[in-house]
Amino acid sequence: MAKVLSRVAPWLASRSKDGTGLDGVTVRVLGAADTQSLRALAMEDAVANVFILAHLDSSGSAAPTSGGASVFGVFDGDTLVGACWAGANLVPVQLDPELAARVASAAHRAGRRYASIFGPAESVLALHSRLEQLGHFPHEVRADQPLLAISGPPAVEANPQLGFGDIADFDRILPACAAMFEEEVGYSPFLGSEDFYSRRVAGLIRQGHSLVHIDAGTVKFKAELGAVTEQATQVQGVWMNPEFRGQGLSAGYMAGVVVLAQRFAPITSLYVNEYNTRARATYERVGFQRLGTFATVLY
Repeated sequence: MAKVLSRVAPWLASRSKDGTGLDGVTVRVLGAADTQSLRALAMEDAVANVFILAHLDSSGSAAPTSGGASVFGVFDGDTLVGACWAGANLVPVQLDPELAARVASAAHRAGRRYASIFGPAESVLALHSRLEQLGHFPHEVRADQPLLAISGPPAVEANPQLGFGDIADFDRILPACAAMFEEEVGYSPFLGSEDFYSRRVAGLIRQGHSLVHIDAGTVKFKAELGAVTEQATQVQGVWMNPEFRGQGLSAGYMAGVVVLAQRFAPITSLYVNEYNTRARATYERVGFQRLGTFATVLY
């Protein structure tokens, strides 16, 4: 499987002889002409970079979006050596921690407010360190989130009752998604406006990326494929209805997630808080293996 950590290679022209200098490195917003370079960079780790690869698959371009999101590219001469998505969130792509301060400064100058930073831990924490110096103070820092993945069949039997969400069940699925979000980050996803989060959930259902078991009108378990490419999927939003917790159901549901996710791509991945020992034990039972470490900074 893939590695999750990237570093500035010692042969880069920008690195001084003593390894301390990065002269000649430039940071700029990528355009359409940079699309193939960004894809090639992200494909160095198709699991860790599934977010940006899914974006490139859907948009076809590295250029800024109509909603104002963009990608900062880090260049050593003419060579793209790192990048960072800058939209509602910051998501580093093969970004060496030594280069993160320059990207963070560019993101700060862009004047956007970011809800989070997530991705490979060393890059995320380096971005956070510089942004904090610039006045961006976090609500929470989750510095140790194992990145897990599985290829091949799960190690336990899949629950056959798990299936793809139907838009007809939107009014049942949305409250379950909101409950998961509030448990995970500590506040409601509807703060300010219900529209954005509702459209996000509806979009996942319509794409076939919502996985759910509804029994007698009650959502018992749900998860989403937050990012999907031909190489990998990234599972997000895993949630068991509190009424059904502690009954040994989680492993079967997660095995079902793997089976359904593998209709899209051979590798199923996710990241989980290190302290969530019960979830980590479930994922291990299903057959997930650790690839590296992510981190998330919440603002």
